[in-house]
Amino acid sequence: MRRIPMVPPIVAFALLASTAIAQQPNTTAPTPSELRTAKTVFLSNAGGDSGLFPEPFSGDPGRGYMEFYSKLKDAGLFQLVDNPAQADLVLELQLTAPDGPSSANKQNGASDPLPMFRLAIYDEKTHYVLWALTESIAPAFLQKTHDHNFDVAIDELLLDLEHLTGKTPAAPQ
Repeated sequence: MRRIPMVPPIVAFALLASTAIAQQPNTTAPTPSELRTAKTVFLSNAGGDSGLFPEPFSGDPGRGYMEFYSKLKDAGLFQLVDNPAQADLVLELQLTAPDGPSSANKQNGASDPLPMFRLAIYDEKTHYVLWALTESIAPAFLQKTHDHNFDVAIDELLLDLEHLTGKTPAAPQ
């Protein structure tokens, strides 16, 4: 009888993993061209869920919209227009506080969901969502840190938009 050599478990795992990876299709999904070619945008305020102002975040429910609008304008990625009919894209910004477990057993994978910004990007002509971006706001204990994390999430959302559209901020004038 012929003996079959024993394959070490790590080698067997590597062979199985490489076979599984090799069987996966090597495709990339296209990014809608409108995201790269748009020149004008209208920023829509889809609001913020109740219970986020004045605690844990200072200000009022319009704070996220005002900050994102200001940073988007300063970045110069697009010309901001005040009428959606004049825009190539409509950006809809919403601050959500998702419902979820409270005091859940985190050992089993449940955790309290974090407030987040959602930026839905619509084609103005067809009114279809072309893309959506989200940025969670990190938790904190102090009001000052909550507000800082709020600002960081806004900055990250703008960076996400820059990467998605392939646009870079305009040089300061």
